[in-house]
Amino acid sequence: MKTFDLLTRALVVIGALNWGLVAIGEFDLVATIFGLDFGETNAATRIVYGLVGLSGIYQLALLGGLGRRSAAGQTATA
Repeated sequence: MKTFDLLTRALVVIGALNWGLVAIGEFDLVATIFGLDFGETNAATRIVYGLVGLSGIYQLALLGGLGRRSAAGQTATA
């Protein structure tokens, strides 16, 4: 599971960096990697964007789980 967690974190970081580049310089790194111009998509870029989105949802769910686990741990030790 640690490998999956690391993969999803990496995809979230890639997505965040890509959105930062879009905002600052109107540069879409994912599109460029696949030989496309800014704003263009194809099946490969949509897969990457989809995986980034799913990774974000997964990481958000983990954050919620961590909050519950740390609260439970505090209750048990108090």
